[in-house]
Amino acid sequence: MVVLIDPAQWPAHGTVFSHLVSDDSLAELHAFAERAGLSPRAFDRDHYDVPLARREELIALGAQPVGGSELIRRLRASGLRVTSRERSEHASFVLRRRWPAALERGAAVRDELLDRWSQPHRHYHDVTHLLAVLDALALVAGRGSVPLVVELAAWFHDAVYEGVPGSDEEASAALAESVLAPLLAADQVAEVARLVRLTADHRPADGDEHGALLSDADLAVLGGEPARYDRYVAAVRQDYAHVSDDDWRRGRAGVLRQLLALDPLYRTERGRDLWLAPARENLRRELAALSG
Repeated sequence: MVVLIDPAQWPAHGTVFSHLVSDDSLAELHAFAERAGLSPRAFDRDHYDVPLARREELIALGAQPVGGSELIRRLRASGLRVTSRERSEHASFVLRRRWPAALERGAAVRDELLDRWSQPHRHYHDVTHLLAVLDALALVAGRGSVPLVVELAAWFHDAVYEGVPGSDEEASAALAESVLAPLLAADQVAEVARLVRLTADHRPADGDEHGALLSDADLAVLGGEPARYDRYVAAVRQDYAHVSDDDWRRGRAGVLRQLLALDPLYRTERGRDLWLAPARENLRRELAALSG
């Protein structure tokens, strides 16, 4: 594993910044950053932003200086490069066009939701996650179309996010009940809210086709390629930056064990085919790292 740093040439906040990356592992990148005393808030999905004043210090600690194009080439080759689709600016642009056509008169609701999903305290639970869930819904639905209530539940499922499991889902469901009441029939509003509440534990009942679709789409990230999964974990850690490392390890290990205990983890045949094997491997790999 090599930690790379490019020239300081990216202007911001009255100085210029370098990018600090790994050509192999986000875990090793974060370990290097922790040893160097870099703030977790300096991490931006696949790199740390480093001000010019600290560049030589990081090189002395072992970061290898390379040109900007070489850094990008090696980051891409590692599989750690975050694509434009995974970046919030692009996701927000795409999402404006992904609002359900059947709810065209609800553009104000769409804009309120995008504002919520774009709140600065979000790192994983942001617009890129919303877009990923909508993309996963399309995949897991296969040749069928995604029901309107399921699509809307995806838009609302983390609309309120304060990092409080259970409370966030309840508040998000209540928001859906409030703002959708003038736009949909009462039974549709109730179904959207029910589905949002279901994402608190991802345990839809047998035969709950809507719940199975949403649950599988929300958990699709677990079955991503290892580099993408590691980015997901890093972003979740940023969401809980206020939690100590020891508390994070204990709490996260508990979440991983709960996910591994879900049987089935994915409720649709399509979801199992797409994500089950890599999800189990990713979860076990992370749990082993936390327990090591």
